[in-house]
Amino acid sequence: MVTSIKGNDTSTFGGNVDVTGNVITDAPAFHATNNGSVQSISNNTFTKLTLPAELFDTNSNFDSTTNYRFTPTVEGYYQFNSAIFFNNSATSGQVQIHVYKNGSSASFSGNAWNSIGHAWLSLSTLLYANGSTDYFEIYVYQNGGSTQNTTNSATGVFFTGHLARAV
Repeated sequence: MVTSIKGNDTSTFGGNVDVTGNVITDAPAFHATNNGSVQSISNNTFTKLTLPAELFDTNSNFDSTTNYRFTPTVEGYYQFNSAIFFNNSATSGQVQIHVYKNGSSASFSGNAWNSIGHAWLSLSTLLYANGSTDYFEIYVYQNGGSTQNTTNSATGVFFTGHLARAV
């Protein structure tokens, strides 16, 4: 079946067309941040990021009060992005950021502390979600020798995601 969408310079289209021709208007998208608060990340420990502020959450799928996780209600492939910045005193060791799916690491990115005690890393990944029971969280690991604090900037610590393609 071929689906044609016609429009002109003033028309708008409010969704994506999937292969069956259905318009998806409830495509989840969210942007969660640390709300400008510092979070302590223990040495040699995987720590879940607490992200209590949402810039947007189009389908109310991000829990910013208890579990700090995204549970999509539409099956498909999701693009996730996250970043974290440390501005501390560690000058050696590694930092990692992980997207956990259902309690286990599904994708990660790593970096090293630089010589002046900063570490910044980001992660971008595409992952499948079943739309009913899968959930996604951000965990951070660092081994800079002691507990390290994230930046207090909401633009330096965040987790975003959106439906890239429904199934």
